[in-house]
Amino acid sequence: MDFTLALAGLGVGIVVGLTGMGGGALMTPVLVLFFGVPPIAAVSSDLAASAVMKPFGGWVHARRGTVDWRLVRWLCAGSVPAAFLGVLLLRLIGDDAATQHAIKIALGIALLLAAGGLLLKSWAARRRRDDGPAPAVRPRPVPTLLVGVAGGLIVGLTSVGSGSLIVVALLALYPMLRANDLVGTDLVQAVPLVTAAALGHALFGDLQLDIAAAVLLGSIPGVLLGARISSRAPAGIVRAALVIVLTASALKLLDVPNEVVGVVVAAMLLAAAVLAVAGRARRAAVIPAQKGESAQEPASSR
Repeated sequence: MDFTLALAGLGVGIVVGLTGMGGGALMTPVLVLFFGVPPIAAVSSDLAASAVMKPFGGWVHARRGTVDWRLVRWLCAGSVPAAFLGVLLLRLIGDDAATQHAIKIALGIALLLAAGGLLLKSWAARRRRDDGPAPAVRPRPVPTLLVGVAGGLIVGLTSVGSGSLIVVALLALYPMLRANDLVGTDLVQAVPLVTAAALGHALFGDLQLDIAAAVLLGSIPGVLLGARISSRAPAGIVRAALVIVLTASALKLLDVPNEVVGVVVAAMLLAAAVLAVAGRARRAAVIPAQKGESAQEPASSR
């Protein structure tokens, strides 16, 4: 058992539980780049680990009520059969480098757009609370079904997208969906999706159980911890985590050097910390002012 691999699984599990995404976009490159696992074996092993890991995070969100089950049903109706089709297409076209590279670039651009969309949403929501009762979301069956189909195909081909691609599409279709509900819904819909893709790869003998077991050893406690944090955390914190993970995943998919990714992530973490401190100081200044106004009102009325 490779405990270094288990430690990597712990880190990725926390990210998946916290944001609902990042498993394939982070774990598969880690397996290939740092542990020398062949790409096809890395894809299948990551999918197998995700199929066991994500139900734990989904269970935490389901208990907290941060899952939209109507969206889950429509997404799975498209993604599960499409995941099997994606595995078959990979066998037909082979592990073509140009095809895989094109998919990675397109997904990386989509993740950057999603991060920008989350920042715009945060800016637009500055004057209203996003931690109250969830706004009513009306399902759009056909677009949601098509999102599931596209996500299933990409996952079957690359193992990337069960969280990242679906998050992008859900943000576009349902901009009023709270960040907590976005994470919970995405985690739950990903369970049958990655299970279908993992079974497809296992049928072709690509799965390496020792690698999947080592990843699971760390990722299961990691996803439980991350999901517990995200299901209880204010939406602003979850949104900030989503922006950081989306950006980091996009840069890796676009083949940006690790050093640059590290600098960008560190800068974003620093910016998030500064904004959080500034926001807390601003709220601390507003509350005494409001108390003073409320205390003066009875006196003025007399």
